[in-house]
Amino acid sequence: MPDRRPLTPAAPWVELTLSPEERGAVDPSVALTLLGRAQWIRSFEEYVLELAGKGLVHGPAHSSIGQEGGAVGSVLPLRSDDHVSGSHRGHHQFLAKAFGHVAEGRAEGLPELPELTADVRTVLRRTLAEICGLAEGYCRGRGGSMHLQWREAGAMGTNAIVGGGVPQAAGSAYAMRHAGTDAVSVTYFGDGAVNIGSVLETLNLAAAWKLPVCFFIENNQYAVSTPVSAVTAETRLSARGLGFGIPSWSVDGMDPLAVHAAMSEAVDHMRAGHGPTIVEAEVYRYFHQNGPYPGSAFGYRDKAEEAAWRERDPIARLRAEAVERGLATTQELDAAAALAEQTMREIGDELLEPVPGGKPDERRIRPALWPRTDFVDVGVRGDLSELEGVRTAELEDHDQTTERRFIDVASEVVARRMELDESVVVLGEDVDGLKGGTNGATRAPLEEFPDRVLGTPISENAFTGMAGGMALDGRVRPVVEFMYADFMWVAADQLFNQVAKARHMFGGDSAVPFVLRSKLAAGTGYGSQHSMDPAGVLTTAPGLRVVAPSTPYDYVGLMNTALTCDDPVVVLEHVDLYPTTGPVPVDDLDYHLPVGRAAVRRRGDQLTVISYLSMVGHCAEALDRVPELEADLVDLRWLDRASLDWETIEESVRRTNRVLIVEQGAVGTSYGGWLGDEISRRLFDWLDAPVERVHGATASPSISKVLERAAIARTEEVVTALRSIAAELSGTGE
Repeated sequence: MPDRRPLTPAAPWVELTLSPEERGAVDPSVALTLLGRAQWIRSFEEYVLELAGKGLVHGPAHSSIGQEGGAVGSVLPLRSDDHVSGSHRGHHQFLAKAFGHVAEGRAEGLPELPELTADVRTVLRRTLAEICGLAEGYCRGRGGSMHLQWREAGAMGTNAIVGGGVPQAAGSAYAMRHAGTDAVSVTYFGDGAVNIGSVLETLNLAAAWKLPVCFFIENNQYAVSTPVSAVTAETRLSARGLGFGIPSWSVDGMDPLAVHAAMSEAVDHMRAGHGPTIVEAEVYRYFHQNGPYPGSAFGYRDKAEEAAWRERDPIARLRAEAVERGLATTQELDAAAALAEQTMREIGDELLEPVPGGKPDERRIRPALWPRTDFVDVGVRGDLSELEGVRTAELEDHDQTTERRFIDVASEVVARRMELDESVVVLGEDVDGLKGGTNGATRAPLEEFPDRVLGTPISENAFTGMAGGMALDGRVRPVVEFMYADFMWVAADQLFNQVAKARHMFGGDSAVPFVLRSKLAAGTGYGSQHSMDPAGVLTTAPGLRVVAPSTPYDYVGLMNTALTCDDPVVVLEHVDLYPTTGPVPVDDLDYHLPVGRAAVRRRGDQLTVISYLSMVGHCAEALDRVPELEADLVDLRWLDRASLDWETIEESVRRTNRVLIVEQGAVGTSYGGWLGDEISRRLFDWLDAPVERVHGATASPSISKVLERAAIARTEEVVTALRSIAAELSGTGE
């Protein structure tokens, strides 16, 4: 018979409860602070639901009534320099962190209810204004109920994508450790997020790197209407920690004192440098996923269940213990609750007014409080003021140059930036191995700064989101490598929903200094899932800037600009360019190329050829083979809509009156389709013929060498297009 020995988990997993004696020994100031802040949150949430019921909250109102105990209990052990992030149901955590921030530095340890100060009132007003979509909200009305951020308080943002904020919290944790502090990061999410890939990826990454991040699971029993037992066999959700070696606590979330005790232990563990923690708090939302009605009204819960949970109400429990211990009288507690409710109504009176000609009790938002409509696009990206004063140069500005390989300068310029800026880190799969990654692009950084070259697990969603969290923190400038551009689909939530939208979504002021290097490999035989040109997709996200260097010289200047820019920048690299050589300055890796400036590689008056990356070289070869056609060859360099060099394009088209756009990839994800349409609209009066295009096939490239060649464009396809245009211009065409 096989010998069977029970295995022991590598990390502890405990259920924490407090005995009556331990509860009685809790510092009175802790008990009363928890009660006071929980009551403020309850009164705030009840007023939000009242407004939602009257149609005065545009969009969802995900209330946290019933869950306040988990929020105040977990936040009280935190400092302002600790970070929290949350989910779409995050009012309570945001408010608890904001209350702690405005109270930090005041006299502690006083055995009395916390004072509802002017600062607390401002927090309540600005949070309500944000939920209502008003200009004075923390995100200027853009975030609403689901996107609350106040960086000064360490509230780094709540998130409408379930589990979407979890990787970013790991990024905050890395930034804290990188800065040499003992601060910690806490990410709140619910039972519905526990089974999401990006959450599990982040658990693994945080444990592997011993990051000071707490994964706080608010198990409120239902993901909208789906009970936990219907979607997972292990309903004790803190058990997830065992698989990753993460110490985990399970606690009654309706008991704020027990949550406080568990969180205090978890925070001590993280501050001591021992890595991540999990705290699972079993809580209950009294209302439906969204709005002012109980879940029983929708049939997925019954009234008996709801009543049983209400019997365990965290505020009622704190009130009873405060009275029993003689910390406050019932009258004092009632007065404090009444003051909180009165304060919310006063704030409401400041934000609302009677509807002209309406019913006596009908109210509306005061029109002057809405954001101006011309604010709609402000802050999609920054104003590039961070680039003022940097040294810019073109190749002809240098006296001495030498021939260098593309891949070598790509490696060396990042190492140079790491030398000058200790905040720059590189992360991705295999970047710390193979003597510099799969193509050698991280060779110099690895040799010179091995501690800042971070090899990640195969988890694009997690490490992309983690880099986004680093960037939002502001103390780290991450350089992320995607081994192949196709992997952006794996990380699509973090790249498009999080990184690209963060600045605008949180009010327009949040810098996101994030660089993504993405490798294109069409023509290398790697097939459909490793060969795409992502330019056409990436440039649909207005928050991303996209650069496409075609020469070693351009790579240096564009990467320097990307690593100075406070917007997220994607740097596209084609593997065909890696072995190529070109002139670069001798002993100068510090120049920049300006945002929004293309390069004209050839001059001619008959045609404007527009391209980027490796196809610029193919266009040059094609023009050599069709010498009868004199053309401008415009190398775009910057591809995103905000950075496109329309001045250069327009000057060329007004002379040539014809356009050929050349790209290598499939027509379905084409960049040239949008560009051709825009040129036709802008420059219609100067065009003598429709905009023509060279692009790949409908299908993605296949492994078969001949089918792959048929699926992509190279020199021959450009030659065919040029000859057709030349024949038409000479009058010999069909």
